[in-house]
Amino acid sequence: MKIKNQIQNVTSKVISNFWGKLEQVSFDFTFQNGKTERLKHEVYGKNDGVAVLLYNPSSNKVILSKQFRIPVYVAGVKNGFLIEVVGGAIDENESPEATVIRETKEEVGYRIVNPKRVGKVFLSPGLMKEQVHLYVAEYSEKDKIALGGGLASESEEIEVLETNFSDALQLIQSEEIIDARTIMLLQYLQINKLL
Repeated sequence: MKIKNQIQNVTSKVISNFWGKLEQVSFDFTFQNGKTERLKHEVYGKNDGVAVLLYNPSSNKVILSKQFRIPVYVAGVKNGFLIEVVGGAIDENESPEATVIRETKEEVGYRIVNPKRVGKVFLSPGLMKEQVHLYVAEYSEKDKIALGGGLASESEEIEVLETNFSDALQLIQSEEIIDARTIMLLQYLQINKLL
């Protein structure tokens, strides 16, 4: 039986709007068996984001970063430090591609042109409304224009890591890399034989 309007009477109450917005969303959900139930969920998020993996076809290296993440620390994992790809939030009236270019310069100090779009994903769809636009981009040594390390105005302290692609893949196996965006983009390079 196909049910029309499976979701109705949606209401939202903002619980917190400190960094991102945390909402309690209530709605009537009609199941396949025809039964309707009032459900409540929490939804968290702010702007959509981007993630980009820089790769150098000449040297077979990739650019990664290491930074502190308080949710990871609270979870008791790796003292809160993660190895990741470049990423960040899309500013208002900014395209995902422009964000990739800006974040790459801020976080790792490289100028990139023509980042290639890989796709768009939800990383935790049971709670987060943020969609992450995934990219890869080629780089070379001549593209290094700044030290990187993030913005002091955003309280960022980012360690720039340039590593062999094969070593980065090993870091997935050893669970040194546990960030989903990073794993997906490294595997994208591997599957598409870009390195």
